[in-house]
Amino acid sequence: MSANDAPRAKQPSATYDSAFLKACRREPVPHTPVWFMRQAGRSLPEYRKVREGIPMLESCMRPELVTEITLQPVRRHDVDAAIYFSDIVVPLKAIGVDLDIKPGVGPVVERPIRTRADLAQLRDLTPEDVSYVTEAIGLLTRELGATPLIGFAGAPFTLASYLVEGGPSRTYENAKAMMYGDPELWADLLDRLADITTAFLKVQIEAGASAVQLFDSWAGALAPVDYRRSVLPASAKVFEAVAGYGVPRIHFGVGTGELLSLMGEAGADVVGVDWRVPLDEAVRRVGPGKALQGNLDPTVLFAPTEAVEAKTREVLDSAADLEGHIFNLGHGVMPSTDPDALTRLVEYVHTHSAR
Repeated sequence: MSANDAPRAKQPSATYDSAFLKACRREPVPHTPVWFMRQAGRSLPEYRKVREGIPMLESCMRPELVTEITLQPVRRHDVDAAIYFSDIVVPLKAIGVDLDIKPGVGPVVERPIRTRADLAQLRDLTPEDVSYVTEAIGLLTRELGATPLIGFAGAPFTLASYLVEGGPSRTYENAKAMMYGDPELWADLLDRLADITTAFLKVQIEAGASAVQLFDSWAGALAPVDYRRSVLPASAKVFEAVAGYGVPRIHFGVGTGELLSLMGEAGADVVGVDWRVPLDEAVRRVGPGKALQGNLDPTVLFAPTEAVEAKTREVLDSAADLEGHIFNLGHGVMPSTDPDALTRLVEYVHTHSAR
């Protein structure tokens, strides 16, 4: 991207001095900010009530419903940031890919991408394709005030894994077979997905999102050499394309302890860390100049309060020397988590980390 093509950075807003954005910028904070991946979702009875009878993808396309669901954990838990309620396959659905999210299964693609001709399914995404996103974020930013809103998208590799496999996979044999066996087709697929992902993130930022997170949920299935050669260029293209907006960019994957330095190299300002690597070790792997996000094991929340607090102190202690730390789980909130445990956790992090 040339300087002439770069979007203008957003000017400081009501959210600029929030603890969350300060931590993203590695500035001093009054307390460690906390939010949770999947904080808006099945763990909340109010979520289950408003979603009753409404398919997942349809719920992502109703601005007023998206607004209500996104706000629910902010009201209940007093988290330091909201995350836009959506799904990583929404932009694919918006451009006409024949897919659905099947309960108990996940995204299922009717015609998986296996040949070069199949790439025709992937046209460019325009703002008009996702006008409901612009409308919902407008509603949300008015309601949230000084609380930042995090936009997000699926990373090219994770989207590709669904498109090539046709649905969730434990082994990614079809995706990896393409990556190893037809590297040119693979590179073209990821490059096209990088453009779609970029367009989706730009819509969210321009509508008012204060930060964005790129979920590469399944990148942990890759060896570092394969990530560097076959995945990093597409993720880096996304991060570079939105850099000029000046909003923090977060990069997260599961089981990516061996990839942390490469994920930081892709260009994010904040690197998410799952629970498998302590934060003091993660900062050594990522290197200087990045904030870290994480990383309490989500299953800890099923233990007694005293145990949750003890494990939380371990996370905060391991982050004591970091320039910037955002407390989060090492992955998403599990559906059967007690919402009160999350509320207590937010209060404990705020109190224990108060400067």
